[in-house]
Amino acid sequence: MNSISIKDLMLKSGVAFGTSGARGLVTQMTDEVCMAYTVAFLRHLEAAGLRTRILLVAGDRRPSTPRIMRAVAQAAIHLGYEVRSAGLVPSPALALWGMTLGVPTVMVTGSHIPDDRNGLKFTTESGEITKADEAGIVAQTVDSLPQVDTHGMLVAPRELPPPDDTAAQLYQRRYLDAFGSEALVGMRLGVYGHSAVGRELLVDLYRAMGAEVVPLGFSERFVPVDTEAIRPEDHELAGKWARAERFSALVSTDGDSDRPLFSDENGQWLRGDVTGIFTAQFLGADGVAVPVSCNTALEKSGWFSQVARTRIGSPFVIAAFSQLGLRGAAAVVGYEANGGFFTHSPLSVPRPDGSTGVLPPLPTRDPVIVHLALLMLAKRHNCPVSALSALLPARFTASGRDQSFATAKSQALLAHLAGLAPAQLAEHCGLGEVAAVDQTDGLRISFASLEVLHLRPSGNAPELRCYAEASSEARAEQLVTHGLELARRLAARA
Repeated sequence: MNSISIKDLMLKSGVAFGTSGARGLVTQMTDEVCMAYTVAFLRHLEAAGLRTRILLVAGDRRPSTPRIMRAVAQAAIHLGYEVRSAGLVPSPALALWGMTLGVPTVMVTGSHIPDDRNGLKFTTESGEITKADEAGIVAQTVDSLPQVDTHGMLVAPRELPPPDDTAAQLYQRRYLDAFGSEALVGMRLGVYGHSAVGRELLVDLYRAMGAEVVPLGFSERFVPVDTEAIRPEDHELAGKWARAERFSALVSTDGDSDRPLFSDENGQWLRGDVTGIFTAQFLGADGVAVPVSCNTALEKSGWFSQVARTRIGSPFVIAAFSQLGLRGAAAVVGYEANGGFFTHSPLSVPRPDGSTGVLPPLPTRDPVIVHLALLMLAKRHNCPVSALSALLPARFTASGRDQSFATAKSQALLAHLAGLAPAQLAEHCGLGEVAAVDQTDGLRISFASLEVLHLRPSGNAPELRCYAEASSEARAEQLVTHGLELARRLAARA
């Protein structure tokens, strides 16, 4: 075979790194492309000192996932690695297994995006890859792969080894050991499973912790549930289930089960950047890292001594943990607007019986800790989940997206807006005086009214995302609609 430059491969194939791994259309993710990425990942780790010859693989429920898992495994075997398969398990369960053994992992998942796309999510022996790791992978040139045909598909694909359930067991044990087997006694939970890879695991875990659990909405067809831009049908389903049943809460995740969905007893889904604040407070964190798009109630709550704001994407949140430690924070966590929660330090977990458990670090997105923290807070305060919102300042966020925006189109629009004087920008936006502009990630405009409008191209799909913050939920939603309409109008003029 000819040598394959990963940098060139990204351009030719359309499969490139976004905010969470390499993703692309399934038609672009040929066996050759997926194997090249896998070899580049392992070669990069070897150059950085990796000594193990074991790779763990797993995947989500997309139709394309089994084929891509086989390609990843065959590439690693070609390099002399032993491959162990966790089967279909949550991304954080695979990462935990890898960190426990001190070996790298590859999760085949496109997370929340439609199933005409898929992706590869890499973790090292110590956690998620960093931006420096991404650069190291992209710099690789691959010289040897298993034989492929003219379409880039394996000539002699091999079956994966039988699934090993160690990852799922370790993941469940993590929470049972920290919270105990009676943590959820007296609670009735609806688990909205759709096509989430961790749906059965959640049912089993929460039953093992004492809850009455009702599985809801399990689907054999892949459902692209985005925890940051919740679909109207998911709002309708939650309301219907809440009216029909007496649930303490509804819980769910996205496709690879690393981001949480959590609703109160009325079927109202909570925003991920609000559940993150409550989770951090429950865990006694004193240092919190979050992307710039997250709700400012984090600072306004007064609960945390150190807050670091970052670009959007888990590698940036994780990179800020050391910064918080240098500032003196001892209990460090992070979260994203999509709800994914990271733990950097060993943390104390208060149990209902008055004893204390210990939660070890898991520096990758995790939904289970969010579900448990909110349920335990409601227990602690002896109130329904809906009453927890009264503990926070009245700041509300909303988000939406336009899936017809090519990345280049979004970037041109934001460059135009960023080049305007504040008065011109205010005139374009029609939301009053501009107080500040932040270009940490995209364009975040703060107004004198304390409202916020934030536009940003997606890192892994041809869409423009809009985030907003206001003093009411309805107003935040209005701002999102206004922001997307503004973007479409300005782009049409270009």
